[in-house]
Amino acid sequence: MKNAYQKYKTTSVQTASREKILLMLYEGAIRFTKQAIQACEDKKIADRGINIGRAYDIVLELNNTLDHKIGGDISKNLEQLYMFIMDQFTKTNLTGDPKPLRDALKVLETLYDGWVQAVEKIKKDTDAQPK
Repeated sequence: MKNAYQKYKTTSVQTASREKILLMLYEGAIRFTKQAIQACEDKKIADRGINIGRAYDIVLELNNTLDHKIGGDISKNLEQLYMFIMDQFTKTNLTGDPKPLRDALKVLETLYDGWVQAVEKIKKDTDAQPK
């Protein structure tokens, strides 16, 4: 059964639009950050490190895909936010204090909400265009 689920997940990622993949990345970063916060509270050091690592990798990938030639100031601002988030992950990984993770989570959720609105607007504008 797990194999069928894994195939489904793989297919859904491979066939997703760029916008959907972006949202999926944010969802993953948010989920792993929340799991890392829980691991901090439960004093599960290994789980904290694993989840911070996963969230960090996703944010690093988001940062690496920024196109500064096209994005201009927006991509520069996103890069600064991604660097802040990764710095917060590092702080928690070193200290075990969940507060930096909570700060990073707020930024991730705000960015996610903004991207959801942008994707919906693009979809609405595309659907409204005459065919």
